[in-house]
Amino acid sequence: MATATIGSMLLSSDDPARLAHWYATAFEAKVESTGDGGPGYDVVELDGFYLMFDKRDDVSGPNRDGARSILNVEVDDPRATAARLDSLGAVWISPLEERDGNFLGTATDPDGNWIQIVWLSDAEEIAMGPPASTCSAFAVRDLDEAERFYRDVLGMRVLRYPMGVAGVRVSRRTTVMVYPKDHHRPATFTVLNIVVDDLAQTVDDLVGKGVEILRYDGFEHDERGIVRGGDGEPDIAWFTDPSGNILSVLSV
Repeated sequence: MATATIGSMLLSSDDPARLAHWYATAFEAKVESTGDGGPGYDVVELDGFYLMFDKRDDVSGPNRDGARSILNVEVDDPRATAARLDSLGAVWISPLEERDGNFLGTATDPDGNWIQIVWLSDAEEIAMGPPASTCSAFAVRDLDEAERFYRDVLGMRVLRYPMGVAGVRVSRRTTVMVYPKDHHRPATFTVLNIVVDDLAQTVDDLVGKGVEILRYDGFEHDERGIVRGGDGEPDIAWFTDPSGNILSVLSV
């Protein structure tokens, strides 16, 4: 196992704030700042990977050798991402195109850095096999029923592997394995916690799709069934999948 993880990338620019907001717009993310008023960075988080922006005395002007290092960005919707890049005035090195069911395209940011947007087909993802990293797994009573719920209700990508299990893409970096089990009996505890940006809207969307929000004795729930944490604790709401597995959505 490797002894290091790449978690961030630093991009220097004459105008780091402008570049940070360009990336945030391109990939529908937020710009956060570090430093608490002092020297720091503008930061854009892309699903656990951090793009950091700063200004350096020894770096100025556009990047004239963008091909030397290309930022590969896996996206949910390649066509919509390409449209946002077009609206931002990106220059395409290689326009977005479909290749055997996969989508690839390379463009430049305002400083001349190269970005390749990537979307791999289900067939390509399945061919690479289940996650090679550590992952969690839980049982369901019916795999087809589970696939419909996690895909159509929760909006997650579901990959059906040949060995008779499914990979539920909770996020682009997190996959949970789901497998069928005869006489399945769900656990009495939460098996999957899903972090969301807007908890109230997520709960409303779930209820609109027929999901019942659970209410437990000993907790104070609001009108939506959300338990408000306070004092640094997350706000949370619980529900079940069709197999009775307890899930939660929460905001931190």
